Amino acid sequence: MTHEQSDQERVESRAHHLLPEETAVGSDDPEAQAEAILAESDIRAADQNAAPDTVLERRTSDQTVAAVEPPD
Repeated sequence: MTHEQSDQERVESRAHHLLPEETAVGSDDPEAQAEAILAESDIRAADQNAAPDTVLERRTSDQTVAAVEPPD
């Protein structure tokens, strides 16, 4: 399977599984809509600062939870 074929399958799958709010807006071309959604998603996945006003932090639970000492 070529990279182009897998991209096309991905677009077709996304076009058939639009979210309810995406379906409600309607589209004359669901595949073009899906392709645009996936392109934007790929950009944000590649550059986590691409989406304005969003910051994605990657921390482990031991970095986010304050340790609680048991009572004496």
